[in-house]
Amino acid sequence: MYLSRVEIDIQNRAKTKKLTHLGAYHNWVEQSFPEEVTTGERQRHLWRIDQLGSKRYLLVLSPEKPDLKVLTTYGVPGTAATKSYDSFIDRLQLGQRLRFRLTANPTHTIYDQPELQRHGRVVPHITVAQQSKWLVDRSAKAGFELPEQPASVFELDELRKTFNVVQRDWPTLHKKGRTVRLSRVTFEGELQITNLEAFKEVLTTGLGRERAYGMGLLTVLPEG
Repeated sequence: MYLSRVEIDIQNRAKTKKLTHLGAYHNWVEQSFPEEVTTGERQRHLWRIDQLGSKRYLLVLSPEKPDLKVLTTYGVPGTAATKSYDSFIDRLQLGQRLRFRLTANPTHTIYDQPELQRHGRVVPHITVAQQSKWLVDRSAKAGFELPEQPASVFELDELRKTFNVVQRDWPTLHKKGRTVRLSRVTFEGELQITNLEAFKEVLTTGLGRERAYGMGLLTVLPEG
């Protein structure tokens, strides 16, 4: 696996004028793998947009290296870079605590006939509490837990999860002739690995829905 990043040239509006919806970013990512485009054998590429201070980056996780020239189509020249992700993943250990960042599409299904679980509709979670619970509920299956700690030194009986929702928005997606808005939520915090193989799987395949459109990419860094 390879992790690639390029700074988006947000100061050059003429260059980035096409980046008005998630589908445009999706196309940018897909075109960055020209051999797959030529053969028609597409692989899954996870990606997300990171806002770090005044700069905005496109981050891509892929089985193969992208074409950095194409990856710089809407980027600042000279900022595209790729590194192997496998060696980092191989060094992860059971019980290890890590800092994480995840951009996801927290949703749930509402059934018209709940007792039969038929005619379901996928709808987004709206509140921060709902979105946070969505992540907590999926953590065990994804191979990690979200540790708790006292809310403050004055409230030792009240525990809180060691993560926060740091950004929420509703980007546009043009799909199948219609326009929809997707709930996009970015979480940051601390986690601990509880199932190493499941955790590695989530790191490479993503978490949640709309993974083709900038959701689901979980990245981690060692604490300290």
